[in-house]
Amino acid sequence: MQLIEVFKTRTRHPFRPRSSDLIQRLFADFREYGPYGDNLIMGEGHLEGRLVYVVAQQKPKPEQLRSAKDVKRLNWGMLNADEHSRVLGLLRRLAETGPHEEAVLLSLVDTYGADISMYSARRLQAFFIAHLIRAYLTVPIRTVSVVIGEGGSGGALALQVADRRAAFEDAMYATAPPESLAAIIFRDPERIEDALTISRCSARDLKRFKVVDAIIPQSKRVNDAEGMARNLGSYLERTFRDLFRRRLDKLMKRRFELADEMGVIRRGRFYELKRFIERPLYQLKRAPKDIKLITAPSGGVHVDDDYGDGTVIEPGQSFVRCGQEKEGSRGDGCGTMIPLEDWLDNHQVCPSCGKRTVLDAAGWIHAIADPGTFHELFRNMTVHDLLPEEDIHNYYRDFLDKQRDRTTFTESLVTASATVYGYPVVLAISEFAFAGGSMGVVFGEKFRLACEYALRKRWPLVAVCCSGGARLYEGIVALMQMTKTVAAVERLKRTGVPYISILADPSTGGAIASWAALGDVCLAEPGALVIFTGPRVMAARGFEVQEDLVRSDSLLEVSAQTLEEPEYYGDIRGIQEVVPRAGMRRALVRYLEVYARVRQGMPLPKGTRPYRRRLRPDLAVAHHEQS
Repeated sequence: MQLIEVFKTRTRHPFRPRSSDLIQRLFADFREYGPYGDNLIMGEGHLEGRLVYVVAQQKPKPEQLRSAKDVKRLNWGMLNADEHSRVLGLLRRLAETGPHEEAVLLSLVDTYGADISMYSARRLQAFFIAHLIRAYLTVPIRTVSVVIGEGGSGGALALQVADRRAAFEDAMYATAPPESLAAIIFRDPERIEDALTISRCSARDLKRFKVVDAIIPQSKRVNDAEGMARNLGSYLERTFRDLFRRRLDKLMKRRFELADEMGVIRRGRFYELKRFIERPLYQLKRAPKDIKLITAPSGGVHVDDDYGDGTVIEPGQSFVRCGQEKEGSRGDGCGTMIPLEDWLDNHQVCPSCGKRTVLDAAGWIHAIADPGTFHELFRNMTVHDLLPEEDIHNYYRDFLDKQRDRTTFTESLVTASATVYGYPVVLAISEFAFAGGSMGVVFGEKFRLACEYALRKRWPLVAVCCSGGARLYEGIVALMQMTKTVAAVERLKRTGVPYISILADPSTGGAIASWAALGDVCLAEPGALVIFTGPRVMAARGFEVQEDLVRSDSLLEVSAQTLEEPEYYGDIRGIQEVVPRAGMRRALVRYLEVYARVRQGMPLPKGTRPYRRRLRPDLAVAHHEQS
């Protein structure tokens, strides 16, 4: 069958067996903990003589869609923040009472994605997904996950990380629903077949890219629950025998190794060498490439069309008009003419009305790093170093060519070493000008290497999220970068190296649902959009949107409640501070100073050198005056 036929007639068949159908046939003694609503099943039973904890996503059955009200419900089959809280609570209890040497945690994945309603967004849905990925990586129990039908985006990934991962042969697992992907990439939602091909979402693709390690045969009849359960039972029997021949601690270590391998299919001959040959960039206070400048004609004086404001531009001067800073700007600013130097020094914020543009990586480096201390790391890495050429389709090649003309950086993540008021740090900064800061295989690998570098140096990692999420052109491997970056952050946390996450505008998609949500401290700029699914996509799918409620200033109030509801939020703290761009460097140095002072009084691991602050004389004067 063609991929589109499999998708329409099998993967999304309305009578395809659901999680409850399989659980009923697998377990003779299953005891459900809930009920927790229509989308989540949690409980325990025995299989092959082992205690099995079950977490399962449940799509609706035809009998649940009998009325117009049922059909109009938008979040069928998608776990909301409350349900994610329940799963996180179970994993937390397993961690507190473990290790569980004689038990197994089984996850059944079957979802369109995570709930994207305003209710879940306001309850920090993206933070729950990030913490669930981390919890599955670290839970001290043998784990198995199976994609039984459809795996959708981060909503599936929140339950899919495991020691053994499988998918039914007619199941699919994608970064985004094919309808959405077709609309975004091809501007045509009808090109579902092309979107499925690019997604690399079939079971064979999943195995090739190590998203799963086994494919389970499917019955000929798509509604054959008995046959499907029998095949799943056979897989679990073999898998349990294999898992219990291996030590739990080694399995847990292997989870991190698998995460590191996600998306690194091809390592060129000079891969290890190339990553350390950088071309550092020192002068970063410059106008973005797509900025719309107003300058005087050569040899004359230019009076702008709106000459009533008294702005006269002499030759050699450059101005930016608020609301028309870039080509295609919506013109929602105050119209003030701002000298380019002043606009850059104010971090691309209008001094009259406070309107901000999305700040590029160079702008963020200028905002937080000491002048002259920025040294870029891993600059030369490209997708051609990591993926086979046959997986870089022509649509993607054309897309990459266009992105390279928009910025001086070579990818959507810029990694570097620098100092902040003399304190050394490692930086990982999204470059929104390159593919909207989207996460692809290069992004994930550079982030992992930045964490490694921070660990070796024992320097704090400062990350800036300004991203639209996973890069759809790379298909399923882009989604797996969420797991990879979460694993890299977990290594930092285990060694006590601080990780400070800055949420810029926008912080959305797989970025905020992975590494960006896990900072020891999460700062945000004013008005930053912080949400798993963007408002336009929410509105297009029929969900109510109140954008002001998912901006950083409003979510700061929600975050304050996390300490009051420990059973619900666990370790999730959301946003700790909202800080203007001009004050971000001063906010950072407060936390860096605490780390430096605490380390001086702490015993260090064997073989590490004490952290010493290296402060240049000129920076010391500036720091003293600022203090």
